[in-house]
Amino acid sequence: MELRLAAVIVLVCVRAAAAQVPQPFPKPGQPQSAAPPPPVTSTPAPVRITQAPPQDASEPAEGSLGVPIHESAQFITSFDAGRGQRFYLYGTNATFAEIVQYYKTALKQRGDLVFPEPPIHQFDIGRFREETMAFPPSVTVKDYTWGGSAGYLNPRRGAQPARFATIIQIVPNLAGPK
Repeated sequence: MELRLAAVIVLVCVRAAAAQVPQPFPKPGQPQSAAPPPPVTSTPAPVRITQAPPQDASEPAEGSLGVPIHESAQFITSFDAGRGQRFYLYGTNATFAEIVQYYKTALKQRGDLVFPEPPIHQFDIGRFREETMAFPPSVTVKDYTWGGSAGYLNPRRGAQPARFATIIQIVPNLAGPK
């Protein structure tokens, strides 16, 4: 039974293929045939995904973030985090360990080693309110030289340094103290 069904399917496919004879490309100098053009199928245009530029990429005043910024850190950019919050990215060539120690001292807390490889350390600076926040207020430090990586590429062409060893991400606490 299954063999007959397979044979019928193969026969139908062979006949369908035989009915569709491909037309050769016209050679230069040959007159064009008056055959009707092939039917046009409606295909959607390819979708181009682009990242929208940040709404406000200007460097915030240190006091407005509610946390100190390491003296060697350079402002990179900010991104909309949703629900009225923003991420602020800073880059530095200070080591991951130096930056983590700096924030342990400045914030008077140990923070948490979120991942040992690649090293990511997070310091909570406010209470997370799920109904009004997209992300917990925090300072997150990541080592971008882990595993032999050259570092986080500086998005400003020709700017120095060309890469940052460590990235500091700050989500300010807009709701006040913990």
